[in-house]
Amino acid sequence: MILLICLDTHLHTPMYFLLSQLSLMDLTYISTIVPKMTSHYLFGNKSISFIGCGVQSFFFLTLAGVEGLLLASMAYDRYVAICFPLHYPMRISRRLCVLMITGSWIMGSINSCAHTTYALHIPYCRSRAINHFFCDVPAMLTLACMDTWVYEYTVFVSTSLFLLLPFIGIACSYDASLLAVYRMRSAEGRKKAYSTCSAHLTVVTFYYRPLFTLTAPKIPSISSRGQSSGCLLYYPDTDT
Repeated sequence: MILLICLDTHLHTPMYFLLSQLSLMDLTYISTIVPKMTSHYLFGNKSISFIGCGVQSFFFLTLAGVEGLLLASMAYDRYVAICFPLHYPMRISRRLCVLMITGSWIMGSINSCAHTTYALHIPYCRSRAINHFFCDVPAMLTLACMDTWVYEYTVFVSTSLFLLLPFIGIACSYDASLLAVYRMRSAEGRKKAYSTCSAHLTVVTFYYRPLFTLTAPKIPSISSRGQSSGCLLYYPDTDT
């Protein structure tokens, strides 16, 4: 899809530019976890270095936060296109798209860097077996020697902000968009607008439903002590 959007000049529009970034992000998302996980299952090598664990955690958290912000940007793009079609070329420019994408990456990276740095600097004195198939911060916290309940609530608040704020923006954008579509007199225009909205809402549903399912039950503690994971990941202690 990325190659198609780059080659076809008819697709050089803000909507497809944002869509290409979403596709690139999903590809990077998979590359963060799947290769190492495949190696674990195929070759039985379930170890990962301490630094490698931090790098994997950083990119995973970054991409998770950036994708939510990018989906909110795409919702705003559709809101302007449907509610203000004559103003669309002025409001949604290539420069604005670049700013939204850059801002999403910066915010996601800062949030991820803070959590990953904390996770790498707390003392670990228990088993080095992470009860997860990748280096997730909540799974790493279960190995800590210190009480991390304050940080666990901080992680929950941070995750809620990166999930709820974009979700609220998406919901408001599509409430206004669907209301504008409902008031359209042209049946063809209404059908085209519904088709555009439904495709993006499907992506939003696939992104948010698993995240809310995993996050909602963990308000008291986001640790993964009760999680069933299916494989253990080991990392050697390089602090000593």
